[in-house]
Amino acid sequence: MAEQAPALSIRDVRHAYGGAAVGLAVDGVSLHLERGGALGLVGESGCGKSTLARLACGLLAPREGAVRVSGMDPAQRDARTRRTLARAVQMVFQDPYGSLHPRQRIGAQLTEPLRLHAPPSAPATGTRVAALLERVGLPAEVAQRHPHELSGGQRQRVAIARAIAVEPALLVCDEPVSALDVSIQAQILNLLRDLQRDLGLALLFISHDLRVVRCMTDRIAVMQHGRIVELGDTDAVWSAPQHPYTAELLAALPPEL
Repeated sequence: MAEQAPALSIRDVRHAYGGAAVGLAVDGVSLHLERGGALGLVGESGCGKSTLARLACGLLAPREGAVRVSGMDPAQRDARTRRTLARAVQMVFQDPYGSLHPRQRIGAQLTEPLRLHAPPSAPATGTRVAALLERVGLPAEVAQRHPHELSGGQRQRVAIARAIAVEPALLVCDEPVSALDVSIQAQILNLLRDLQRDLGLALLFISHDLRVVRCMTDRIAVMQHGRIVELGDTDAVWSAPQHPYTAELLAALPPEL
């Protein structure tokens, strides 16, 4: 059997908004994420994390370098590749309200990706929607509600359900809990961790919060000014940082209660 391509491979990628040659948002980044692995991407706001997430999902095309998702090039714009990539990689955004259609019922928003990507032999759509909601800890009746009728945590659960509906190989989470109350954050993180384990997802988890990344990933990449300045096993980076910027981030953490 042929060896499967990694969930994500990024090689020498550069990207600048507006085509400018200075102030690169992403400057020569290389990353590798195997299927089923969990990689954390950390750094302060404006360091290029979200740009890199969009490059990984094919929402942006790199100015230089190569991005491959499950062996596919997101820059290829033919319909077949786009359809396959839509199944291979999904994204969970920071703002669960902004990522959902405000006037559409939740059931309809979960039905759309199922109709586009599920095989004809799949169970009835209504059954699958109920199963997705149950998988993320929500009752089936949520399918009849609109986003404004749900709490922030419930909306993020819906966004996660929509992301896993097409059974992706890679889930990109861009600050998925930073907009939520502290009391809800742990619940969403536990859900993502369970899904990553149970579904065999590769997880690219992006956050400015090193403690969150530590509990979610087995490897960490530290980003500064568009570049990866440190990359290694999570425990090793946490206990013995090799780059001064990583040490600075860790030193700035408030003491644990």
